[in-house]
Amino acid sequence: MAAPGPQRGWFVFGFRGFAEPRGGGARRVEPEPGGIRVVRPAWSYTGLVTGRGRLVLRGRLAGALPGHCQDLLPSESHVLLLRGAALEAWARGAGLCEGPAWQQQLHPGDVAGPLPLAPRGYVTPWPPFLCPLPPALRAQKLVLGHEHVVLLGRAGIIYTWGCGRHGQLGHGGLEPVSEPRLVEALHGMPMGDVAAGGWHSVSVSEGGDLYVWGWNESGQLALPSKALAEKRASATASGSQHEEPCAGEAELKLVNHEAALGAEAADFISIQAFPALLDLPEGSEVSKVSCGSRHTAAVTRTGELYTWGWGKYGQLGHNDTASSDQPRQVGYFPANGLMVEDVVCGPWNTYVGAVEK
Repeated sequence: MAAPGPQRGWFVFGFRGFAEPRGGGARRVEPEPGGIRVVRPAWSYTGLVTGRGRLVLRGRLAGALPGHCQDLLPSESHVLLLRGAALEAWARGAGLCEGPAWQQQLHPGDVAGPLPLAPRGYVTPWPPFLCPLPPALRAQKLVLGHEHVVLLGRAGIIYTWGCGRHGQLGHGGLEPVSEPRLVEALHGMPMGDVAAGGWHSVSVSEGGDLYVWGWNESGQLALPSKALAEKRASATASGSQHEEPCAGEAELKLVNHEAALGAEAADFISIQAFPALLDLPEGSEVSKVSCGSRHTAAVTRTGELYTWGWGKYGQLGHNDTASSDQPRQVGYFPANGLMVEDVVCGPWNTYVGAVEK
């Protein structure tokens, strides 16, 4: 008899409800028959698609739908589904037995997904649900921020549009853009993955380089954050014991009160309006990236997970509620003999797919 293959599973850390304590460690997601193929977190619930095509919702919105579900896009108002040969929007408060509030049948030969991508456009989990796209863009992936859209084209070219007041479009300004516009700063560097946070954006080149732009209020770009530097300075000034950096953590900047007070404004970055190259510790190459509302997670090609940004609910996975403007390796997975394969950030939590080494 052949030896069993490596065990795979999903883990979650971060927000699980206001009744639960903050900063708890990783918790294994209960398995589903057929395994878990898709994980899509919203703020108050999470949607799972099993290997058998069954949709399972866990959290404040709970329930299940039988087979033929390929993908979903959840929000607090609607759940958008790719199910069978149709796109469907189910109202958030209607439960799972009253039928979809909106439906769009797919024509033979139409290819949808990964959501939000749809034939000739993209979908959103709020009305009007279906938005057109210029056919010339030839999108391979599209992601939604709170107020902006990032599209990865077939040739590795990135387009963005929407609200730009936090620099999340990457065009160098803060103005809104109503139609897809090429991110010229990345033109000529083919990209392999993109992610959108609440008001920031991230991309990964085909060579594994990481680029970040947008809002850095909570250190979600892993660039020096004034707010976090002032917190570190206050802790040092009050006599708090300074902790040694964790393994895989980049060296901290501005760790004392005098340095923070004397720093020039240029030492801190609140908004990064052009894409900036971000180096992870030890020169790690990135294979996968995901963004929460104000935090970011990246998987390296060797199976490590790094996180940074807002950490109030423990969503960074470091067994605390501290925010960080430095990439830090999540120690739980190597400590338990696990290699990370995938990461999906919810607004205030992080889901991680891992396999035994």
